[in-house]
Amino acid sequence: MYPAELVKPMRDDLASAGFEELYTAEAVENAIKNEGTTLVVVNSVCGCAAANARPAAKMSLQNEKTPERLVTVFAGVDREAVDAARNLMVPFPPSSPSMALFRDGELVHMIERHHIEGRPAEMIAENLVQAFDEFC
Repeated sequence: MYPAELVKPMRDDLASAGFEELYTAEAVENAIKNEGTTLVVVNSVCGCAAANARPAAKMSLQNEKTPERLVTVFAGVDREAVDAARNLMVPFPPSSPSMALFRDGELVHMIERHHIEGRPAEMIAENLVQAFDEFC
């Protein structure tokens, strides 16, 4: 577990962009299993989350089509919520950071850590935008 004061700015980065922070398995299931589209960002303290994942998630929201719900869980902090989200992302192995788009409770697009590391935020955002255009 990471100290709350360490992760607060990282949480706030996505929360200020409209992402709802989820802390429990029930909250995750309620957010994802609804009708419509939900983007889940598995946030983390790593450098690729700061330099690539969070900026990409925020950039992607400039698109005309966006998910109806934006939610985030924090790896290494919110174990119950992260485990619940990752269970819904099967068959993809756990990774953080990562991003998953769900439509009507079904996983329709996944961006794993290896798609984030070493790639510019703009490229990751474009990947999300293409998914939004197709599924939202």
